[in-house]
Amino acid sequence: MYDPTVARLTYRALLGRRRALILFALPVLLIVIAAAVRGFSGADDQVAVDVLGGFALATMVPIIGVIAGTGAIGPEIDDGSVVYLLSKPVKRPTIISTKLIVAIAVTMAFSAIPTFIAGMILNGNGQQIAVAHTIAALVASITYAAIFLLLGTVTRHAVVFGLVYALVWEALFGSLVAGARTLSVQQWSLAVAQKIGEGDLITSDVGLPTATVLLVIVTVAATWYAGQKLRSLTLAGEE
Repeated sequence: MYDPTVARLTYRALLGRRRALILFALPVLLIVIAAAVRGFSGADDQVAVDVLGGFALATMVPIIGVIAGTGAIGPEIDDGSVVYLLSKPVKRPTIISTKLIVAIAVTMAFSAIPTFIAGMILNGNGQQIAVAHTIAALVASITYAAIFLLLGTVTRHAVVFGLVYALVWEALFGSLVAGARTLSVQQWSLAVAQKIGEGDLITSDVGLPTATVLLVIVTVAATWYAGQKLRSLTLAGEE
């Protein structure tokens, strides 16, 4: 379920000059914030949790997921070049799975690595905070990539809707509104971080078993539906 040619074209599209600048901006900002916080307040476990949970997981990871997930297929659908891709002897599930793998890899690279660096700067991985949030970022990257890849197949305004979801639902409601937290990828990934971290500083409103099930269901369902949308697009083109 992986095609090297599709992967190469997708990587090239995602890591072009404009998108690469955007992808680098948030990780650099996170590291700068971590360095500034460490300089002003010293090593503080609670501050590390607040920065990594409040900015890295709640804002940076979903936004990078938006850029990678929608960028993996959205532009090709918008400009019609997807027709040429679909005309090649590559199965449609393989196209979707390949693009998802690329989107996941890019999201992980630009979110998990800076999260770990920022965590090490903030408190040197005290209470496993840096490692816990890094693994949470890796887990969240998979689900975000699937969600936003789907979004890229169903609407031409995928980036706009994705940013609204990332900034309003995940960063605002997912962090502040109790009822919305149970339906937040951020909270699901925090459940994983809570299991890994030491002490009780990392918390989630969702239990680990529930979070695991939801992460798997949403990822699989989004990937499957993206494949269905791509199939319908192919049939329309053939007609």
